Amino acid sequence: MSVLEMNRRLVLEKPARQDDGAGGFEQSWVPVGVIWAHVAARSGREVLQGGVSVSRVDFVVTVRGAPTGSPARPVPHQRFRDGSRVFHIKSVAEQDAQGRYLICLAKEETAV
Repeated sequence: MSVLEMNRRLVLEKPARQDDGAGGFEQSWVPVGVIWAHVAARSGREVLQGGVSVSRVDFVVTVRGAPTGSPARPVPHQRFRDGSRVFHIKSVAEQDAQGRYLICLAKEETAV
């Protein structure tokens, strides 16, 4: 296995609910920490969503391993932020038996 170049500085964010004062809630995002990663695009497509054309691109985001339960370990439903770009995490798995790297399948959506 070749050594991956972790050259993207991503902010790991987790969802947070805040009461809206009317019995509901608002979704916001709270930074968990900074993670260096290797980001590789996979497939992409354009779909019509609510009358708007949306570009969807799937990515494989590779990060250094962290034990289960560690705040440094990404989990599904969190997201990575790179400036204005947002990658929603769909799944996380160890790349190898030693758990040195984690493979995160993520999706980026952009209105076009």
